[in-house]
Amino acid sequence: MGTTTLVRPGLAELIAGVRVAATRHAEDPRRAAHAVADVLRASPALGTDILTAAERTETRGHVLHAEADFSITAIVWSPGQITRIHDHIAWCAFGVLEGVEHETLYRDNGDHLTEIGQTANHVGDVSGFAPPGDIHRVHNTSTTNAISLHIYGADLSVAGSSVRRYYDIPVR
Repeated sequence: MGTTTLVRPGLAELIAGVRVAATRHAEDPRRAAHAVADVLRASPALGTDILTAAERTETRGHVLHAEADFSITAIVWSPGQITRIHDHIAWCAFGVLEGVEHETLYRDNGDHLTEIGQTANHVGDVSGFAPPGDIHRVHNTSTTNAISLHIYGADLSVAGSSVRRYYDIPVR
């Protein structure tokens, strides 16, 4: 599929920086995720005006850009919203624009998962990760909507979702 881009403050510059970082580290997903996180951390797009006022109230993912090698999505999380435990099809870098997102990390032991860490991601926090070992759950612990900007190393206009697998096995 072709490139899809919405016009938003700082987005063109972010896309250009991500394209360079993702291309430079195309053979190493973990390095790509961290390099893209560095680009995101320095980006003026890391602000809630990346979404319109109406979009900031719609609790869903908003695809802002998609091309063959990566996609940029702003996700609006409702208060208390929590994901199922999952992992991803590709590397990801994300930054919190508004609210607090609590992330719980897990290890797959075959017949069960083990919790291996927790992080509270606040406004301005940016992180990157890549499979394998990216099993997690995200929870908006804010009393208001939380907003985060996600950059995935896949074309979500083709893939449809960044999720590879949901884990419906016990956590011990």
